[in-house]
Amino acid sequence: MRLPLDREPAARDLVVLGVPYEESARCPGTRLGPGAVRDVSVLACAPGADRGPGTFDLVDCVDGGDVELPPGERDAAPGLLRERLARLLAGNAAVLLLGGGRPLTVAALRAVAERHGPVALLRLAADPLGSNPRGDIVGQAVEERLVDPSAVVRIGLRGPGARGRPQGGVMLDAGGFGRLGVRGASGVVRQRIGRRPVYVSVCVDVADPAFAPGVGTRVPGGLTSREVLGLLRCVGDLSPVGFEVTGVSPPHDRSGITAGLAAEIGGELIHQYARAQRIPM
Repeated sequence: MRLPLDREPAARDLVVLGVPYEESARCPGTRLGPGAVRDVSVLACAPGADRGPGTFDLVDCVDGGDVELPPGERDAAPGLLRERLARLLAGNAAVLLLGGGRPLTVAALRAVAERHGPVALLRLAADPLGSNPRGDIVGQAVEERLVDPSAVVRIGLRGPGARGRPQGGVMLDAGGFGRLGVRGASGVVRQRIGRRPVYVSVCVDVADPAFAPGVGTRVPGGLTSREVLGLLRCVGDLSPVGFEVTGVSPPHDRSGITAGLAAEIGGELIHQYARAQRIPM
């Protein structure tokens, strides 16, 4: 995104952090996701008719580089990420992760909850159970009291075994979202989450494979790219304290459109973060 590189940022509004993590040995490639997103992100935050002024004229944002995750040490990755994020959040306002995976979402929530207490959670993902042998990450986050179960909204679930609604939360599977549309689903998010501190988790597999083929598990029947971006515009009405854009697997998409969508999602989230700070646009 043409951001300056600062590996030890302090007093920044937002720090972008790459998380080159291999989520699945069966469908490898997600460790390459952060690099691919960076490569196509040059124009992601440029001024445009739908966003107004340049995002980085509104927020002080830097690229913090990548989290160093030793190859082959999958079990150590969550702890390393939590420690890195805890240090960043001690001196900066918020983070945007590029890459990662289901186990690392819980690790990120641990670091966020250390600073803010149990947070609200907005998660956009297909989350088919068959692709997640470690279980339901949202359920785990609720059990660890990292999130407020009454302020959890999950959107886009579909595929074999997709399930898991924490008590008090809201789950809109792909069919439910289709019936409500962007406007209706955005209203649900605003009503349920309100002004609680919220962590926004977006796995690109929430989009249909026609728009995001480069993911570990392709599940037809997802949202369009326009619907994903339109839904994220409600984030500016919330109080976001952290974001992640995960799931990009470049070897599964030679066209690069999945990384392009992820970069655009990242740009939209940063712009909505600026809106949430009530910065005049």
